[in-house]
Amino acid sequence: MVYLILVRHGESLWNKMNLFTGWVDVPLSGKGIEEALKAGELLKDYRIDVIFTSELVRAVQTAMLVMSRNSSGVPKIEHESGRMKEWGEVYGEHGRAYIPVYKSWHLNERYYGKLQGWNKDYARKVFGAEQVHLWRRSYDVAPPEGESLKDTAARTVPYLREKILPELEKGRNVMVSAHGNSLRSIVMHIEGLSEEEVLKLNIPTGIPLIYEYKNGRLIRLGYLTEEGFDSSLHLD
Repeated sequence: MVYLILVRHGESLWNKMNLFTGWVDVPLSGKGIEEALKAGELLKDYRIDVIFTSELVRAVQTAMLVMSRNSSGVPKIEHESGRMKEWGEVYGEHGRAYIPVYKSWHLNERYYGKLQGWNKDYARKVFGAEQVHLWRRSYDVAPPEGESLKDTAARTVPYLREKILPELEKGRNVMVSAHGNSLRSIVMHIEGLSEEEVLKLNIPTGIPLIYEYKNGRLIRLGYLTEEGFDSSLHLD
C-alpha cells in the first residue's frame, strides 16, 4: 500500500507563550519535541520514502525527530540552489541510500501579518474577541496584511498536486510535516470539505493523519494512535 502521512508540528515556544506565530521562525518547545518523538514512535514501522516540510524550523525539527524513531533511512535535506546544493552533492555509492527532504514556503503556516508576535489574549482585548475569532477562523477574511485560509490554500493545493501527488503515483510513501492551517487547507481539498466544514476542522499536534493512495484517490485511514486508527476528522 502507498501512504500519505500528514503530521502537524509539535508545540513551538511561541505556541507555549500564546503568541501569533505565522511565518516567525521559532523552534519547538520541550513539549513539542516530546510530541514529535511520540509521532515517530507511532510511525516507526511505516516505510517513508520522501519527506516534504515547510521552510520553518518547527516543521523541519518535527520531521527529523519523527525520523529518529524510524528505520526507513537517513533523511537528507535537498537544497534547491546555491553553495548548499553544489557542495551537498553525494558522490559515494554508500551515501546514496537516503530519504530526500524537500522544504518549501508553499507549506508554511498561514501568514498572520501584523498580528505576528501579539499575545492572543491581549489581541482580543485590543481588537475585540469577535474580530480576532473572525481573523483566526473565517475562510476568506485575512488579518491585517496577512493571509486568509483561502489564500493559504492557493499555494498549498497546487504544491500538493505538482510535487506531492506525483511521488505517490510512483508508489512512494510520503510524509508531510507542516502546520495547522497549511494542513487544514490540504485536508479540505482531499476531503472535499465546504468552507463551513473546514472552519470546524482541528488537526491535533503530533498525531499522524494517514491516507492510502489507491487508483488515483486518497482514502482516509484516520489519525494513527496507540490504539489504532481514529477515523474521525475532528470536526468540532
